[in-house]
Amino acid sequence: METHRLVLPEDLNQYGGLFGGRLLAWVDEASWIAASLDHPGCRFVTIAMDEVVFRHSVREGTILTILSERTKTGTTSVTYQARVFRGRPDERTAIFSTFVTFVNLDETGAKSPLNL
Repeated sequence: METHRLVLPEDLNQYGGLFGGRLLAWVDEASWIAASLDHPGCRFVTIAMDEVVFRHSVREGTILTILSERTKTGTTSVTYQARVFRGRPDERTAIFSTFVTFVNLDETGAKSPLNL
């Protein structure tokens, strides 16, 4: 799944760059949407996000592309690789990537098999 975000003034840290926590929230949300579209009816919560390394700073007005692709499906969990780029599709610069893992929970909060 591909989605886009525009970096606005409220997304910036005290030095004028994109606040890292904001980017992590966008990556989590985009990956959760991808998982929910792939497995309708599941109640996903994030249980892990792998390495967090910001490769380049991002300034106000930048349009980001977030790609979320399923990489692993278990019995109760699913993992997506999330990659974030800035720039036009023909000249993209990778700024961030990680793996986000979700687990499906039932109404009581217990792990539940995925809807395949």
